[in-house]
Amino acid sequence: MKQAEFLNVVMPFKDRMYRLAKRLLVSSEEAEDATQEILLKLWSKNKAIEGYNNVEAFAMTMTKNFCLDRLKSKQAGNLKLVHSNYTDENVSLQHQVEARDSISWVERIMEELPEQQKMVLQLRDVEQYDYDEIEKLLDMKPTAIRVALSRARKTVREKLMQKHSYGIG
Repeated sequence: MKQAEFLNVVMPFKDRMYRLAKRLLVSSEEAEDATQEILLKLWSKNKAIEGYNNVEAFAMTMTKNFCLDRLKSKQAGNLKLVHSNYTDENVSLQHQVEARDSISWVERIMEELPEQQKMVLQLRDVEQYDYDEIEKLLDMKPTAIRVALSRARKTVREKLMQKHSYGIG
C-alpha cells in the first residue's frame, strides 16, 4: 500500500481515533500522542492492512487497547487533566458558561462509569457507531451492549438530574 492509498483509507476516521483516545486519556496532548502512535503502527502494518475487511474497526480497537495500556502503565500518574471546552462565538456568555458546565459535568460523570459502559457510551452516542461495529470493536454480545448503554445513559441522566435539582425541593 502506497502512502497516498494509506492516507485515503486512514484519514477519514483519524478524528474518531483521537476522540476515543481523548475520552480514555482525558488530556488532549496525550490523545494526540496516542493517535500519532496508532497511525505509525498502522503505517508499519500497511501491507497487512490491505487484507482487513474493516480497517477502521481495527484502528479503533488498536486505539482502545493502546490507551488502556497507557492508563495501566506507570506513566498514567503523569497524565494531565486538561479539558478542552466547547465554545461558540454566536452564543451569549451565559450560554457559553452553561454549555461548558454541562459538558464538563457529563465528562466527569462518564469518567466515573465502569470501563465497559464508558466505552459503549463513547462509541455509540459520541462517535455514532452502530451496534454491529461496537460488537466487533469491543467483542461483546448485542444484548450486553444494549444493557451497558442503557445503564450508562441512566447513570448520566440521574447524576445530571441530581446536579440540576440540587437545593430545589
